[in-house]
Amino acid sequence: MAQRIVIAGGTGFIGAALARRFRERGAEVVVLTRSTPRRRGDGVREVPWEPAAECNPIDDTAARPTWWGEIEGAHALINLAGSSIDCVHTAENRQRILASRLDAVRALGAAARACATPPTVWAQASAVGIYGDTERRCAEDASADAGTDFLADVCRQWEAAFAAECPPAVRGVVLRIGVVLGRKGGAYPPLARATKAFLGGRAGSGRQGISWVLLDDLEEIFLRAVNDDAMRGTYNACAPEPVGNAEFMRTLREVLGRPWAPPAPAFAIRLVAPLVLKTDPSLILEGQYAVPARLLAEGFRFKAPRLVSALTALAD
Repeated sequence: MAQRIVIAGGTGFIGAALARRFRERGAEVVVLTRSTPRRRGDGVREVPWEPAAECNPIDDTAARPTWWGEIEGAHALINLAGSSIDCVHTAENRQRILASRLDAVRALGAAARACATPPTVWAQASAVGIYGDTERRCAEDASADAGTDFLADVCRQWEAAFAAECPPAVRGVVLRIGVVLGRKGGAYPPLARATKAFLGGRAGSGRQGISWVLLDDLEEIFLRAVNDDAMRGTYNACAPEPVGNAEFMRTLREVLGRPWAPPAPAFAIRLVAPLVLKTDPSLILEGQYAVPARLLAEGFRFKAPRLVSALTALAD
């Protein structure tokens, strides 16, 4: 019988890639979606859920949501659910970003605890943003309390909710994901377009860290998290070569054949980002230098350990 993999947040950029990858490997893939489920031709089933309304324990079996049945006996539960942080971080948007993550974890926890046969493993997304805006190199043993900004606090609460909700019998893996680079989504397409238009200069000081990871490598990390019984606890899911913004943009310009572009001063980004780009300046001007110490120690081999190899693969 095929393993069942349940992915919450499986219609986004990362979730869609994981659904495709697990399906190619013969798994039964179920995607939990807050949108109207689609009839897909790729063998992936979409099932509706409303985590904000379904995050409490339900004793009455007949009253339990239909999607709870998909968790029963599943091999793996992967949670990527949460509203995008790519917006201006107003008070309303901050509340939505945090609540969407906590509600999803609590809903999945309620379902998993109600199972007679709970999932073997729960792979939970987090982000390297937990380390805050810092120029120090952060392995998994770095203090997660160091970050004082909004996104660091979101990650801490997200991980704390997972620790509280994951049943003891379920192997829990937290993946602190970096900036994901893929041809059809993530950070690469808009940065490549800007660079080709000679707008690929450094942002602000250029020292802010970018802990990047190629989508292909991130898929392999999730595959390992699901299938390797020895993998548990917290991992930085990023490549071993974090770089500053200036180096990242310089490398991207070299790969795309754009030898120079004017820098973007911090004051201009603070003005333009909310009004024109509809995003928060902190997403451009702040960053981290996270390193995947645990993955490397456990023998994980990256397809693209260096930035130039990753960007060259995407540009081909």
